[in-house]
Amino acid sequence: MEISLISFIDSYTQWIVSRFGLEIYQTPIDDTVCQFTLGEEDHLEIEDLSKDERFFAKDFIGDPMNLKYYLGIPLKSSKGLNIGSLCVIDNKAHGKLSQEKIEQLKIIARQIIARINDANSIKSLQNRLRLQTDTYKKVAHDIRGPIAGIIGLADMIANDMDEYPKAELQKIVGMMGKSSQSVLDLADEILRSSLDQLHCAPEVFNLRIFKEKLDKLYQPQAFNKQINLDIEVNLAFESVSIKKDKLMQISGNLISNAIKFTPSGGNIKVMLDLFLETDNKTLILEVHDSGTGISQDAVDEILNGIAESSDGTIGEKGYGFGLPMVRKLLNELNGEMRIESKIGEGSSFHIRIPYI
Repeated sequence: MEISLISFIDSYTQWIVSRFGLEIYQTPIDDTVCQFTLGEEDHLEIEDLSKDERFFAKDFIGDPMNLKYYLGIPLKSSKGLNIGSLCVIDNKAHGKLSQEKIEQLKIIARQIIARINDANSIKSLQNRLRLQTDTYKKVAHDIRGPIAGIIGLADMIANDMDEYPKAELQKIVGMMGKSSQSVLDLADEILRSSLDQLHCAPEVFNLRIFKEKLDKLYQPQAFNKQINLDIEVNLAFESVSIKKDKLMQISGNLISNAIKFTPSGGNIKVMLDLFLETDNKTLILEVHDSGTGISQDAVDEILNGIAESSDGTIGEKGYGFGLPMVRKLLNELNGEMRIESKIGEGSSFHIRIPYI
């Protein structure tokens, strides 16, 4: 045969993805022979296109193409749907091909689909690998602050154990224990939220439990830097159930960021509240700090997802994951973030997350 084509067909267009003997890349479906191949279960063979009334008005049966013979094998997806064709074409008429040659073409058609499935499998594995890499980065980043707080408390005790009264030592050790368990819980939540392919149902908790978890995780970090961290909850709604999905990651990154940019002796206030309507709930999360503040240009960069990381007030390293991750997670939850800040006067982050 003079010509062979591999193509896929949608509702409007035939896309030729591989070709020999005919430099064509796409064509409207109404001007194709392969559209009729898709209606066949086995194959479509036309010995002389010029004698088939379906193609009398088509350009390809006259000069300069003058196509005559056509045989098309439908390309079946893994679900049994005809999505394209492997065809051979000649510019002279033929008798019918032998069954042996048709079977050989079917083998090639099956190989084409097998390669497509292999490519899809590779792409799926690449996506899963990317997901696992992103999850690793999230876990490594989000537990870094709380672990630094625990290490700081341990160093305080190790270096000046004799300086602390027994009651204060017990308080610090108890804080370390609670924070350690909460770090494990946070890592578990990040891993769970990354298993979308398993369709895990989001966990449910309430504002009171939310506050307790944040206290356990971030009080050691604030205590170690001598920052007053105050987490308040609207008592009227503290027992109302909300989905835990991504909340610890969002709030944790905002609190760690506030601690990072607030100098020793500063203050951070976290507010947890709910706005209730008839069938809807909106979580309200606010983080206010007395830190170094953010310029308006930097605020715009954060909201546009192009902000770069910078070091904290005592040289805490930044890796650029925190606020971009908050923005990404909020987008997944249809949430909103508003930032108010002045250089030298601190920053306020206002978060709203709707629940239907």
